[in-house]
Amino acid sequence: MTLNYLIKEPTEKNKDRYPLLLLLHGYGSNEKDLFSFASELPNDCYIISLQAPYEMMHDSYAWYAIHFDADENKFSDNKQAQQSRNLIVAFIDDLIAKYPLQADDVTLIGFSQGSILSYAIAVSYPTKIRRVVALSGYFNEEIATEDYAKNDLSTLRIFASHGTVDQVIPVSWAQNSYQKLQALNIDIVYKEYTVGHGVAPQNFYDFKNWLLEG
Repeated sequence: MTLNYLIKEPTEKNKDRYPLLLLLHGYGSNEKDLFSFASELPNDCYIISLQAPYEMMHDSYAWYAIHFDADENKFSDNKQAQQSRNLIVAFIDDLIAKYPLQADDVTLIGFSQGSILSYAIAVSYPTKIRRVVALSGYFNEEIATEDYAKNDLSTLRIFASHGTVDQVIPVSWAQNSYQKLQALNIDIVYKEYTVGHGVAPQNFYDFKNWLLEG
């Protein structure tokens, strides 16, 4: 399966290979959403925004299904999430073969469901991912590979952020994720903002500066 995507090439081309910023949108959105950030992101990178594979309705896509039971509890389709995890990893390899990308300098920038997948991909394949910007998500270890905790995660860097009044994913889930990931010897920065399920201007400014730090 191939994924649709939008691409912004570096504005200054003076190298043989370039870093990749890969954008993963949230549930019910599309590849245009996070791509609206592209003009404000570092201009020495390839910026590629993926469209999730499962169509919900016109121009609305998901990386995996979310189901509700009789008591209105919601739960993720972890099998579908694992399939999307593998799909994205394979697609990164395809992008590296197609474009002049630095294989050891891939950053995932995910929002909500895209953030949850970014965590899972990074801990499962830390040799493929250098950094993660995890916006309004949480770490679901059930969609990581079974043996992820045996990986050397010391080279991975993560910027995680969450809204204190997020009505979709409780802030406590993000706080718990921060503690779990720290315990795995991951270099992680965690910030909170007084917003709901979204990215505040200060949040964008902070993660952009974190990216520029290297």
